[in-house]
Amino acid sequence: MKILEDLVASIQQYPVKEVFVGIFDTLVWSKNLGLASTIQEKETPHQGIKEAGSLITKSAKELAQYVFSKNWLEASLGMAAINSALPIEHEKLKTLNAQEIILQKGREKVIGIIGHFPFLEEIEQKFKKMYIFEKHPKKNDLREEDIPKFLPIADLVAITSTSLTNHTFENIVKCIKKDSYVIMLGPTTPVTPILFDYAIDAVSGVFIKDKNVPRVIAQVKEATPYRNIKGKEYVTILKEDYID
Repeated sequence: MKILEDLVASIQQYPVKEVFVGIFDTLVWSKNLGLASTIQEKETPHQGIKEAGSLITKSAKELAQYVFSKNWLEASLGMAAINSALPIEHEKLKTLNAQEIILQKGREKVIGIIGHFPFLEEIEQKFKKMYIFEKHPKKNDLREEDIPKFLPIADLVAITSTSLTNHTFENIVKCIKKDSYVIMLGPTTPVTPILFDYAIDAVSGVFIKDKNVPRVIAQVKEATPYRNIKGKEYVTILKEDYID
């Protein structure tokens, strides 16, 4: 995908201090601590990562090349490496999370959500209609195959950042109407204005300050679910702040 090529091209050859592929999250620590949700194919649960055992000897940019793999475990590692090495414009970061933006921009409108996030049931009544699309549907979720039919109806679209990891992002974007407000969200989200070139209006991810890095690493290693990890900060960049 072109978006992945642009992301990899934007980072430098930072040395890697830590690599950990956990059951819930994958982390790479280079310039910053980068996280990504760990994705595994259910059909091949024991599929490994090429050159495992020597990953820490590679640079962040070298690890980022794994993002192009069709082995989703490797692709998860690649996304974490990208997130560890992205240039961060701290003055543009806002302390907003995606739920706040969805409520602000989507109230009384039709919204489409790619990925079943835990907070959705709490806010469903705020919208005219909410469509949730999920690879492994829960009750009332629509299937991935339903995206072309229903997503073009949505006034606001929120896309899970794991769509980058599993290479479905570009097909999803093709189904969004031009005047929709589009958010990318989730721990895998690369917080970079590069995404604004791909129809995204708000990029909502996480940033981990240096003082919190050891604490977060310890929690990921102990299989703490992402939503319970302490020390992460929800941050957002907005396309409108990059328009001259």
